[in-house]
Amino acid sequence: MKKDIDFGKVEGIYVSIAREEIDNTHVWKVFLINENNFEINNVLINSKGYGTKDGEAQKTSTLRHFIELIPANSVAPIETIQPDVFHLNNEYWVSYYANEKLFDKKFIFVPDSIVEANIQYIPQLDMEGVLHS
Repeated sequence: MKKDIDFGKVEGIYVSIAREEIDNTHVWKVFLINENNFEINNVLINSKGYGTKDGEAQKTSTLRHFIELIPANSVAPIETIQPDVFHLNNEYWVSYYANEKLFDKKFIFVPDSIVEANIQYIPQLDMEGVLHS
C-alpha cells in the first residue's frame, strides 16, 4: 500500500506553466524542471483540473504522461494547457525514480493563480510563466 512506501523528499523538481508567443498569441505550456545534478527516470505525471464556476462543479479529464528520462539540470514539456481552465485547481501529480528511490509530489496551481501579477521570468525555460515548487 502507498502508506508503506518510503517516498523521498522532493527537492529540485518544479512544475511551470509558461507562455510562449506564437503568431501574436500566447500559447500556454506545462513543463517539468529538473534542477538536480542527477537524472530522474520513469517519470509519471497525472494532470487534472477541478473546482467550481458559477456554483457548478467542474472537472477536466485526467491525463497521464510518461517520460522515460529527464537528464540532470534540464526541462521536459508535459502538455499544452488552455487559459479557460485557469479558474480551476490544476493538479500535476509527479512520481519518479532517482538513484533507485521513489519520489512523489503533487503540484497544485490554485484557482486564478495563473495571472499577470504572478508571471515571472523562468530562466530554465527562457520564458515567462508561473513556477510551482
